[in-house]
Amino acid sequence: MADKKLVRSANKKIAGVCGGLAEFLGLDATIVRVVWLLCVLLGGFGLLAYLIMWIVMPAQK
Repeated sequence: MADKKLVRSANKKIAGVCGGLAEFLGLDATIVRVVWLLCVLLGGFGLLAYLIMWIVMPAQK
């Protein structure tokens, strides 16, 4: 796990943030997207967190 980096994925719907997070955690991207959607709808912090991660995370090479 030491060689893994958190990067935006080429497996993307909008910016690749959820895909990159799923690859980093070893999960299916659909699960991460559904959890993220629930955070946006129920918690409200998901959209801001997505935008910040979009800016901060480097793109996959």
